Amino acid sequence: QVQLVESGGGSVQAGGSLSLSCAASVSRRGFCINTMGWYRQAPDKQRELVATITGDGSANYADSVLGRFTISRDNAKNTVYLQMNSLKSEDTAVYYCYCRTAFNSDYWGQGTQVTVSS
Repeated sequence: QVQLVESGGGSVQAGGSLSLSCAASVSRRGFCINTMGWYRQAPDKQRELVATITGDGSANYADSVLGRFTISRDNAKNTVYLQMNSLKSEDTAVYYCYCRTAFNSDYWGQGTQVTVSS
């Protein structure tokens, strides 16, 4: 059973920074070669896209995080990262990582809490 293990969540004051990482529990290089990314869900809101990145490094961001967040990945390690700068209270949510394989199978992490206090 493939698992995505997230780390790096926590609490920070507005204007601060946090880094998230997520690794797939597989040894095969390029398992998540299609797309990896991050979604988030705030209380009483639907899950929304934060950022995605393809296997060749093409990134896509939600307008709300553009210029503040940076997504990157390591294909050899099946790991995706999210650097979050200039955090705002509205960034508070549970952040979920995501992996799509070459066969379009999707996997999700268990979620990590990010809390930004104003």
